Amino acid sequence: MFILVTGGAASGKSAYGESLLDGWRGPKYYVATMLIQDEESVQRVARHRAARMGKGFFTLERGLDLAGLRLPELGAGVLVECLSNLVANERFSPHGAGERAKEAVLKGMDTLLDQAPLVVVVTNEVFSDGVSYDPDTQDYLRLLGELNTALAKRADHVVEVVCGLPVFHKGGRP
Repeated sequence: MFILVTGGAASGKSAYGESLLDGWRGPKYYVATMLIQDEESVQRVARHRAARMGKGFFTLERGLDLAGLRLPELGAGVLVECLSNLVANERFSPHGAGERAKEAVLKGMDTLLDQAPLVVVVTNEVFSDGVSYDPDTQDYLRLLGELNTALAKRADHVVEVVCGLPVFHKGGRP
């Protein structure tokens, strides 16, 4: 089963995504996509790890090359947190896929979906603010939108979290 969870900043989408793996009887992997680049990101990662403490997740750091990830065990439930970071990393990191970021992310998702019976991907809704951005940011937003659309088509369920409440757009309540 593949579930795509989207929502705005601080909407509760990450907590909802985690909750979808509550009760999972196999191993649970949290694929963390944030690249640690400065002290702020170190602190953010520490906060996220503390928030997951005791929830049974094993963290796999994977900010690039999701296609190269091999899960340590079969039968896993996987939470990818979050697509937005992965896309930015692949597009803009010196070691990322650059112009081929879309293909790299889709290949990575295919690889992950082949390995796990449950995959939950958290992404961001960043398209509603009506602000004009510089060309690189516009390119990123277009790319993220295309990937969100492509993954929503593949997903069994698509859920938007608004003010902590899930709104089911595809497949009903997972």
